[in-house]
Amino acid sequence: MGPSFDDGTSLYNFVVRDGNGVKGMVDSGLTTVPAAYTQPPRERIDKERARKHEQPPIDLSRLDGPEHDEVAVEIVRAAETLGFFQVINHGVPVDLLESLKDTAHKFFGLPPEQKAVYRSEVSPTPLVKYGTSFVPEKEKALEWKDYISLQYVNDAEALQHWPNEIRDVALEYLRTSIMMVRKLLEVLILNLGMKLVDPKIDALIDKKMVNMNFYPTCPNPELTVGVGRHSDMGTLTVLLQDGIGGLYVKIEEDMKYGKKGEWVEIPPTPGALVINVGDMLQVLSNKRYKSAEHRVRTTNIASRVSIPIFTIPNLTEEIAPLPHLVEKDGIAHYREFMFVDYMKNFFGNAHEGKKSLDFAKNVDSS
Repeated sequence: MGPSFDDGTSLYNFVVRDGNGVKGMVDSGLTTVPAAYTQPPRERIDKERARKHEQPPIDLSRLDGPEHDEVAVEIVRAAETLGFFQVINHGVPVDLLESLKDTAHKFFGLPPEQKAVYRSEVSPTPLVKYGTSFVPEKEKALEWKDYISLQYVNDAEALQHWPNEIRDVALEYLRTSIMMVRKLLEVLILNLGMKLVDPKIDALIDKKMVNMNFYPTCPNPELTVGVGRHSDMGTLTVLLQDGIGGLYVKIEEDMKYGKKGEWVEIPPTPGALVINVGDMLQVLSNKRYKSAEHRVRTTNIASRVSIPIFTIPNLTEEIAPLPHLVEKDGIAHYREFMFVDYMKNFFGNAHEGKKSLDFAKNVDSS
C-alpha cells in the first residue's frame, strides 16, 4: 500500500524525509492536490486577472557601443521601478540555455533514490542540496516544487562534487553568465556614485549558487503555488525560464505597466534571461533599487523548469546603505549587518513577501 497523502505525517515523510519530492507524489497517480499543498485564498495566483509585463527585453550588446549610456539608463530605470527586466544578446549561448532545460528535465526524471542521496541530511558534500518546497518544516502550506541547489566555490570543487548528470552544463551556464552579471552590477553601482575599483563590487557577488527548480504537473494549479511570495536575499539573480512561464512580480509603485500592489507576469521570451534585483542592492542603495516581491504559479499543462543563478556577498561582508546616499537622503533605511546573519534569518523562515528585509530595517526609519 502506498502512502496516504491525506495524512500530513505520511505525506511529509514520503515527500520530504524520504526524498521522493512532489514528483514522486505526482508519479504515484495523484489526482487532487493534498491539503498540505492547498494555499489560503489570499496566496493563490489568479492568472486570469494578472496582466503581462510588456516591457521589451534590454539588448545588452548595445552596452559595448555608442548607445551605452542609453542602455545604462534602461537598466537603472528597471532596477528602480519593477526590479525585474529581461535581457537578450547577453553572452550566454542560446543552445546552452536549451541544453540546460533538457538537462534539468532529465535530472528530475531520475529514480528518486538517485536524487535523494543529495538531501541535506545525507548529502556527501555541503555544496549540493536536493530538496522540496522552501523550508517545509516551517511552512503552513507547502510549495509545489522540487529543486537541486549547487553552491560554487571554484571550478575544481564543482567538477568534483556537483552531480555528474548536470555538472558540466550548469558550470558553463555560470561561467558564461557571470561576466554579464558583472557588467550589470557596474552600471547599477556607477549610478549610485561608487567607483568601479571599489573592492565591494567583487565582494557583492563573491558567492554563487545555481539552482534547478522543477514544478511537476499539478492537478489543481489554482489551489497551489510553485514558489510563494518572496524577494531574493542576494545581489542580482539571473533566471532562465522555460517556454511555459509562470513568474509573477508585484508592482511596488504606480507605473505605466500597472498600479502599486498589482501582480504582473514576466512572459517567457525565447533566448532571453530574466534579471532581478536582490535585497542587498535594495539595502546598499538605501531603497533606490527594488528587490521585487515575486512568486511562481503551477500548471496542469506540463511539468516545467526554471534555472536561477543567485549571486550573493561574501558571508562576512558588512552590508549597509552607502554613506553618501544616507547623507543625501537624511536617513538610513537599513542598519549595518553581516551578510551571513541575514542569510541565516532568510533560510530560517517560510516565504512571506519581503518580510526578510525587516531583519535589516533601521528602527529609526519610517
